[in-house]
Amino acid sequence: MERMTHIHTVEYGNKDNTSTVVLLSSIATTHDSWSKQIPELAKHHRVIAVDHRGHGGSDVAQVAPSSATVKLLAQDILSALNREGVDRFSVVGLSLGGAIAQYLAAYSGRVEKAVFACTATYLGGNEQWDERTRIAREEGMGPIADMLIPNWFTPAFIDAHPGEVERIHDMVSAIDPEGYAQNGDALAKWDFASHLDQITCPVLTIAATGDAGTGPDKLAEIADGVAGPVESVVIEPGSHQVPIENPAPFNEALLKFLG
Repeated sequence: MERMTHIHTVEYGNKDNTSTVVLLSSIATTHDSWSKQIPELAKHHRVIAVDHRGHGGSDVAQVAPSSATVKLLAQDILSALNREGVDRFSVVGLSLGGAIAQYLAAYSGRVEKAVFACTATYLGGNEQWDERTRIAREEGMGPIADMLIPNWFTPAFIDAHPGEVERIHDMVSAIDPEGYAQNGDALAKWDFASHLDQITCPVLTIAATGDAGTGPDKLAEIADGVAGPVESVVIEPGSHQVPIENPAPFNEALLKFLG
């Protein structure tokens, strides 16, 4: 059995608020990637932003390579929420966070509403993740950061906002390589299309037109597959990290859906 891994969380808003929103970011980012959403959400909700294992303030799990799964990552989140006294919650997940959010919405029995952003039911499998995890473990996060930035933002945003791009590049570079690799190991096994009908809570999907990997077609698959009520938003311009690149329409969609 895997030993308990300490998962770091940060909290905003009123702890006594009856509505809790949990924010789950992409692989290779920390809770700071939600900096443009947290102030708005915290006006209305208790907000808990989570660092994935091996990211930010969270420990790297003591596990064998290739053993991590999204189910285990979801258990990380539930354990952290138990520690904070949270039972029912709404979840907002992007990319890796969106995969974990799908699992939580389907199987935890604790999700009131779910937002799936720039994610999919399948995120590349071994063909994509075996090479990325090998690079991280053997060469560190520098090459990973250089690879991700062009995939995460539109060329126009990269040209217009070099400071913000540098902030995210530095964030990625600072992630523990083994922590990144463990989350990549989990994504290599992720294949959830046949489980979508287990999701019965209200769902919002958010896609960005410039996201080559998890574009509107991938979010439409999720919207078509879930069993509960669903709303869908497509944002333009924007790419994979659309909450950072184009926060205004992203926040508008969140607040309208979450209340």
